[in-house]
Amino acid sequence: MPSKSYKPVLVINASYEPLDITSVRKAIKKLVKHKAVLELERDGEFYPGFPMPSVVRLVEFKRVPEHGARMCKKNFLLRDRYRCQYCGARFEAGDLTLDHVMPRSRGGPGTWENLVCACKDCNHRKNDRTPAEAGMKLLHKPKRLTVHTSKHIMRWIGLEEDERWGKYLYA
Repeated sequence: MPSKSYKPVLVINASYEPLDITSVRKAIKKLVKHKAVLELERDGEFYPGFPMPSVVRLVEFKRVPEHGARMCKKNFLLRDRYRCQYCGARFEAGDLTLDHVMPRSRGGPGTWENLVCACKDCNHRKNDRTPAEAGMKLLHKPKRLTVHTSKHIMRWIGLEEDERWGKYLYA
């Protein structure tokens, strides 16, 4: 079942450039370690002992690499907006798996274009078949995540979650 407690937090550089979207827990960790400051909080919401962050700003400038995004689960979660690409439900990171659209057993590669986020139920239902064989359909065709698409995704997620992110996302 999708988690209602998932609240994305926008991380901006010391220069106010959008860098990343993270979890409340990781954002608070940055605040506690004095690696970031609270830029914007969620009105009336609290995390035990803290106001619920919506935007945190790094204290020290972090250089942004020019190359494309690294292939890791977090970047697939961002690309797929924390949604199962089969049923469309939104989940927390721990409740999503990475599914090979063309199964590995049939030579399906571990690439941006063949991996999607799937909830555990849909992944189990699909099993070792293609989506068509399982009677399932992908919400979106999987694409490579680049620096440009990751900024687009931040805008998309951010404006959906908290319209006040607009001033940080150049919307």
